[in-house]
Amino acid sequence: MNKNLITALVLMILTTALYRVFPNRPIGFAPQMAVALFAGSLLMNNKKYAFLLPLISMLVSDGIYQLLYMNGLTEISGFYSGQWVNYLLIVGLTAFGFLIKKNNVLAILGTSVAAPSVYFVLSNGLVWIAGGGWGHPKTLAGLMATYADGLPFYPNSIYSTLFFSTVLFGGYALLKRKEASTHAA
Repeated sequence: MNKNLITALVLMILTTALYRVFPNRPIGFAPQMAVALFAGSLLMNNKKYAFLLPLISMLVSDGIYQLLYMNGLTEISGFYSGQWVNYLLIVGLTAFGFLIKKNNVLAILGTSVAAPSVYFVLSNGLVWIAGGGWGHPKTLAGLMATYADGLPFYPNSIYSTLFFSTVLFGGYALLKRKEASTHAA
C-alpha cells in the first residue's frame, strides 16, 4: 500500500470513530457498516487488512466512549459483556464489500441495504437467544418482540450506511479520477 492510501485509511478510521461518539447523533446512525463495506471492496486482495479496518474503528470509538464514561461525561459504557458479538458482526459485514467490484453503484446500493439488514436480523436474534435486551420469552412472539425493540435502530442504520458509503466510495472515486488526470497531464 502506498503512503497516501495509508494516511487516508488512518484518517477514515479516526473520523468514523469520532463521529460514532458524537453527542446527540441520531440513534443507529453510525459509519462503521459503511467502513466495513468500503474496506472489503478496497482491500479485497488483502483481506486481513479489510477485516481490520472496521474493527479498529469500533475499538477506537469504544475506547473513547469508555474514557468519557469513566469520567462521567456519558452514560454509554465503551466496553460491556457480549460486545464481542457486535464486533464479530460488523467485521463480518466486510465480506459484503468483497461483492463490490470497481465501485459499481448498484452493488454499493445493494450492499448498503443488505449489510444493515443482515446485521439487524442477526444481532437482534442473538440478543433474543442469549436472553438479553428485555428478556422476552423463547417463543416466536418473544423473538418478534425483540425485533420490534430493535426497530428504532434499523432505519437509521440503513440511512447511515447509504450516506457513509456514498461519502467513502464517492470520495475514493473522485480521488482516483483526480490522480488519473494528474498523471495524464
